[in-house]
Amino acid sequence: MANDNKAKIDTLKHDTKDAVSELKHRAQAAGEHLKRDIAGDAMPMGDRIASNVKETVHKTQADIDAAKRDIRHGAANADDKV
Repeated sequence: MANDNKAKIDTLKHDTKDAVSELKHRAQAAGEHLKRDIAGDAMPMGDRIASNVKETVHKTQADIDAAKRDIRHGAANADDKV
């Protein structure tokens, strides 16, 4: 019984950490996109490419955090059988 409660608390703790991390990465990705929108053509090509890469990295990190939560709750095994 005590181990079950500890497992639930640990899951909640990890879910919260992953959710906060996911939101942080999504906000950073949106910030990169906004930076390119504001700068427009005045932003040098190299900076635009670097910003695009940063945005993609942040989105990927956010997706990884979301996947961690899904896996923790068994959603990855739901209907994904091949």
